[in-house]
Amino acid sequence: MTDFKGYLLDEFLEDYQEGHLTRREALKLIGAVTGSLVLANVILAACTPAPQAASPAVPTSTSAPAATSTPEPTPAPSEPTATSTAEATPPPTGEIEASDVEFPGQDVTLMGYLARPVGDGPFPAVLVCHENRGLTEHIKDVTRRVATAGYVGLAVDLLSRQGGTAAIGDSSQVPGVLGNTPQDQFVQDFVSGWRWLQTQPYVQPDRVGMVGFCFGGGVTWRVAIGLPELRAAVPFYGPHPSPEEVPNIQAAVLAIYAGNDTRINQSIPVIEATMQQNNKVYEKVIYPNTDHAFHNDTGARYNAEAAQDAWARTLAWFEQYLKS
Repeated sequence: MTDFKGYLLDEFLEDYQEGHLTRREALKLIGAVTGSLVLANVILAACTPAPQAASPAVPTSTSAPAATSTPEPTPAPSEPTATSTAEATPPPTGEIEASDVEFPGQDVTLMGYLARPVGDGPFPAVLVCHENRGLTEHIKDVTRRVATAGYVGLAVDLLSRQGGTAAIGDSSQVPGVLGNTPQDQFVQDFVSGWRWLQTQPYVQPDRVGMVGFCFGGGVTWRVAIGLPELRAAVPFYGPHPSPEEVPNIQAAVLAIYAGNDTRINQSIPVIEATMQQNNKVYEKVIYPNTDHAFHNDTGARYNAEAAQDAWARTLAWFEQYLKS
């Protein structure tokens, strides 16, 4: 079982137990990941759902035991949740250019969404990794926010080999495809995206960062391991890498966490200690009384206050490590 397959199974089981998914929804999602509805039934039979009331929005707090400190941010736009669909958000006019793109991958033509400031540049680049539902309108919106902040944003569709996210009619099947894909392929697809960006005249070819959410937060950690040129990484509540892989990380990492997300947060002490032992730049921000996927402004767990602050900190991190 891959790290991401186990991560997705744990996520859907937790969502079911907490009442975020009905039994039918959980059965479809877990069945897509395991490839067996019979096994999905067995797994769910051992779980008892316990719906909980949604947590109210509260002020945020930070914890940063790393080598550098996070600049004080100014609140900025909001963000998106893993189990909902989004209405298309129209891009700003006159400030950025945005469109679907195709570019060469290692063994396939890859698909993605590109947004960049109007002008010749060159501009630093920020790679964007989607959640476990693929390249949704929400992630395209996040990519446009990246461009509005002065970066060339590229969201890679990790379902390119299946014809792209939009080609999969039943969105509940997307996590199953992702969960059964070799995780090294995710890294290679983002490396391919960066190599393509480096050939574009409007891109600064030595300045690249990355941000990802949930499943995409885990991919962000893995790209930080596999792409030495990555200068800055901001994984939002994604699964951590193993300690033995940490020495390969060169990027400055700002890790964003939700206070109620015990499944992810239980491994914070290990990754924090390992990053410090290896003299890596690492800071964390934990938002109390917020849930996994709080940054997704299209989902039920969205927390506007935390999402706005987290995005402001993300942009401040990129400002420090990509523009200075």
